[in-house]
Amino acid sequence: MSKFGELIETKLPVLLAFFADWDEACKEMHPTLRDAAAALGDKAKVVKIDVEKNQELAEALRIKGLPTLMIYKNGEMKWRQSGEQDANTLIGLVKEYI
Repeated sequence: MSKFGELIETKLPVLLAFFADWDEACKEMHPTLRDAAAALGDKAKVVKIDVEKNQELAEALRIKGLPTLMIYKNGEMKWRQSGEQDANTLIGLVKEYI
């Protein structure tokens, strides 16, 4: 959990994508996240978190649906939604916090 604190305690917006390898919607989101990361460059971070490998964190954040996407800035959650999103929507949401 301490690494999670370090991850989100940044002035840059951080887009977190909670996923599982067995989930089809999550698999479909991988290229979208890659595109969003490329478009945002060094203005934001895009981080994928496997809920299977980070069960304690997923439970603490009450991750129920996959994928679950969150935006943090300065350690504070700014936005959260479960379900697929397109790259342009994600880029626009993150840019609101740059």
